[in-house]
Amino acid sequence: MTVRLALCLLLGSVVTVSAQTPAAGAPPAPSRTASVNSQPRRDVANMPRPIDLHDSVWIEQLTMLEVRDLLKAGKTTALILTGGIEENGPYLTTGKHNNVLKAQGESIARALGNALVAPIVTLEPGNPDRPGLSPGTVVLSQATFRAVLSDMARSLRSQGFTDIVMLGDSGGNLKGMQEVAATLNADWQGQGRVHFIPEYYNYADVEHFEETELGIKEQLEGFHDDYYISAIIATVDTEAIRMRERRKAGNFVINGVSLDPIEKTVANGLRMVQFRTAVTVAAIRKSMAAVGTRQ
Repeated sequence: MTVRLALCLLLGSVVTVSAQTPAAGAPPAPSRTASVNSQPRRDVANMPRPIDLHDSVWIEQLTMLEVRDLLKAGKTTALILTGGIEENGPYLTTGKHNNVLKAQGESIARALGNALVAPIVTLEPGNPDRPGLSPGTVVLSQATFRAVLSDMARSLRSQGFTDIVMLGDSGGNLKGMQEVAATLNADWQGQGRVHFIPEYYNYADVEHFEETELGIKEQLEGFHDDYYISAIIATVDTEAIRMRERRKAGNFVINGVSLDPIEKTVANGLRMVQFRTAVTVAAIRKSMAAVGTRQ
């Protein structure tokens, strides 16, 4: 095909389209729809689940029918986890807290036995306009952060979750979470309950556990990074602690503690996950029992 012929064909198609344009005031022509959407959407709300239940505690990894059936089976506690995207030194990805929550959320939900986990709130509160934000840092305004938490909790309550548990892995998240929980509890007047659990944010206790139970003493280097954080993250993703790159550079160490052998670090990380899980689950159950006593 010559360029001239192609141009003529193109112009012809433009003319054809223009000729089909409805006159002013005429009703618009029906819009075309992809064939996959041309049929009425099936109502699946009450249909029997056609496949076996998938084994996950993460709502975003479940189908709507699976969440529906888990709610009916008594999994009426939902966890809202907040992390953040921030500077974490030269070796950890900016999503440090979110990676920690992947390990802790799984462990806590399974230990509770009746809980599912909402999508992680991956951004923390702060001032988006503050000059000098470190590269990669993304924050929400305080108002937006609180609105996100409130909307998530309301969404979960509206579909049948009766207990909403808020856990923050970054210190700057805690005040907003506590205030949202108090506001919602006042609004709901016992028709659903939000539990803010400050005991989850227990890194000082984790460091003490690391020293007394694991025999590890860190010599701080001034980075926003710690052995216990790296060990917990290693249980879910060694790429997030840059294992390969640091080994190549001969620098797979933090605060004077080697992260090799990685199997030992992962084992230590699992013990710290279990430690934090036990503390958190006990606090959640205490909060729920206190609500039951007041009601």
